[in-house]
Amino acid sequence: MTIITLQFTGIDKVRAQLARLSGPQAADAYAKAINDTAFQVRRTMQAEFTAKFDRPTPYILRSVQFKGATAAALSATVAPTYFGGKGVDPQQVLKAQEAGGSRRDKRSEVALRRAGILPAGFQTTIPREAFPGSADVYGNIKGSFITQLISYFQAFGEQGFRANATDRRRKAIGKGTATVAGRRYFVSYGKLRGNRSSHLPPGIWAASGTGGSNVRPVLMFTRAGRYRPLIAMEGIAKKADAENYLARRLRFRIRQAAEALG
Repeated sequence: MTIITLQFTGIDKVRAQLARLSGPQAADAYAKAINDTAFQVRRTMQAEFTAKFDRPTPYILRSVQFKGATAAALSATVAPTYFGGKGVDPQQVLKAQEAGGSRRDKRSEVALRRAGILPAGFQTTIPREAFPGSADVYGNIKGSFITQLISYFQAFGEQGFRANATDRRRKAIGKGTATVAGRRYFVSYGKLRGNRSSHLPPGIWAASGTGGSNVRPVLMFTRAGRYRPLIAMEGIAKKADAENYLARRLRFRIRQAAEALG
């Protein structure tokens, strides 16, 4: 989290104009200058996310918000903000990116593990060449697709949930329809467990075509990895040159307020 606090520097040139302002007028100018700087830090933070992350989603970029300064509270806070609802908390998403460490399990991974499909100590990743229709433009697994997978394997365990695929539906996926290529999903554990598909790396695979001859990876099982730090929130304000920017905006806002007096 990046917090901007007011520092009065570089205002010698506007000291005479500042003297013309009343206390409330000066405080209002200070607040506007701080908010100008908060916008600058926000833009820098979003640019940093775009540069350091692989195709960050609009959700993460839009989450960067600021709590503006007022004449009564001369400080502003810039930070990724959670708005509630079904989305994940961006603070949690970015925590490992800033501090490093292990990634928290996704809800889909929890469900797959609970169903006995995903082994303990493993997480999922999309193969280099994503299975058709499985990933969005940001390289993330689509919610609708993971729902189909978990439903297919009857991995939903919440009481009252009715998304589990019926045997008829699974057979329909296997046989296909007039508009969707037939396919079936299966799990390989590679060398982790001995089975007929042990020659395939651990993960969920799809078989299609005549006799299921076309086999492609859908989701791979990988050992839970650790992130290396990619961003430093405290350094973002420095990249934004926040202190000097604040001084420039402060001079501008004071002149603007003084000129408004005539």
